[in-house]
Amino acid sequence: QVQLVESGGGLVQPGGSLRLSCVTSGSIFSRGAMGWYRQAPGKEREFVAAITSNGYAVYADSVKGRFTISRDNTNNAVYLQMNSLKPEDTAVYYCNADGDIVRSRYYPGKYWGQGTQVTVSS
Repeated sequence: QVQLVESGGGLVQPGGSLRLSCVTSGSIFSRGAMGWYRQAPGKEREFVAAITSNGYAVYADSVKGRFTISRDNTNNAVYLQMNSLKPEDTAVYYCNADGDIVRSRYYPGKYWGQGTQVTVSS
């Protein structure tokens, strides 16, 4: 059974930073790209960032220069370092596994985590 467990969410002031983690179990981590999505209240889930097994990363325009995705292939983990956070970054962030990046676009896999809440507010 594939599990993705996110952690690291919380409440942070505008301009602050958070680091999200996603740890997987099973062999799924090594099979494809990993990604992060987010969903704000009343909005559709949207792509944030993704990374291939060899470290090639793509980002949504809204987070470029502020967020950095990375992965630890030894520990089956992917991270999202979020800096210069804005109130509009407030959302539930979801980890996705077994995806693919084609022509700089991420196609999500079928595995999702349960989500972690990020709230940016003063």
